[in-house]
Amino acid sequence: MSAAADEIRGTAQGTAPTPLSVLDLVTVGTGTTATEALRTSTTLSRLAENRGFHRYWVAEHHSMPGVASSSPAVILAHLAAHTTRIRLGSGGVMLPNHAPLVIAEQFGTLEAMAPNRIDLGLGRAPGTDGATAAALRRTPRLNESADDFPEQLAELTRFLDDDFPDGHPYRRIHAVPGPVQATAPGGVQSTHRPPVWLLGSSGFSARLAASLGLPFAFAHHFSAQNTIPALDLYRESFRPSTFLDEPYALIAVSALATDDEKEARRQVLATGLNMVRLRTGRPGLFPSPEEAEAYEFGPLEREFVDSWTANIVHGTADEVRSGLDDLHKRTGADELMITSHAHRPELRLRSYELIADAYELPTAPEARTSTSPQT
Repeated sequence: MSAAADEIRGTAQGTAPTPLSVLDLVTVGTGTTATEALRTSTTLSRLAENRGFHRYWVAEHHSMPGVASSSPAVILAHLAAHTTRIRLGSGGVMLPNHAPLVIAEQFGTLEAMAPNRIDLGLGRAPGTDGATAAALRRTPRLNESADDFPEQLAELTRFLDDDFPDGHPYRRIHAVPGPVQATAPGGVQSTHRPPVWLLGSSGFSARLAASLGLPFAFAHHFSAQNTIPALDLYRESFRPSTFLDEPYALIAVSALATDDEKEARRQVLATGLNMVRLRTGRPGLFPSPEEAEAYEFGPLEREFVDSWTANIVHGTADEVRSGLDDLHKRTGADELMITSHAHRPELRLRSYELIADAYELPTAPEARTSTSPQT
């Protein structure tokens, strides 16, 4: 196994069947602020590190009041300053929204700040609605960017490796920090760069990741019906590369553990209302359970909520563990990345603590005992 593969692959802790990781959308609930949500993310990253979670990713979203993760690189720089061991990354950066050189520079900077701890997860969706995507990309032709994803990925990879061929118009352009510094006179910087992951919710990214020999992260939390077909396609099509000798597939799953099963059901209903508003063009702050209980769902809305929440693993710690174990058995995922949605920050933090306890994940000696958000 290559050094790159060792870096990509995690190690299961405690009694977990596979490495466990965290996906953070930096949820902003009604009555709270983005500042509080970001403070919670800082606390959660420390908790995840101290309780044996393998990696911590943040996801790029735009024009959604209830999601404060519009700038993953900025958030990751802050989290890198408050952690020492856990892997940090994007889950993901939506590449069509950005110039590849900019992403290479941002993640080269993060790698310089936190050597050997950074993952670069990439997606091709906009992470928002069409109008906002057009504003981000400065072009009304949205499909063009998505269709050009393989070309953009190849360009980004060449910037990360600093290996454009002679005669290429970008041959003399370098992403800094990056490998060019190691080849400059007197340069001593490592040529290491962040491993690239492909994210997806269908077969497109699964096939592309397989053809390039890259690790693959599937969005089970919002495309559960496609999970097994996409993973099968990835594994069947995989070609070994300098990065991986064999396929490595992570799946993101929505899970919420609470001390009281009833509270879990209330929070999941709020998640359902949040998705109804998002899917009908009315995104807002993450609603409280009281808002969800008072809301009069129409028949189609209720059908949607029932379908959506059926894929959220929730309940007591033991129930969540059972649900995650079953998901692992059904999918054979090499890693489970858990995203917990709740209106109150302390419930999100408590969820990860309960899951860690259920799997007997080790507690670092310096682990904090408080689950209150901290700066």
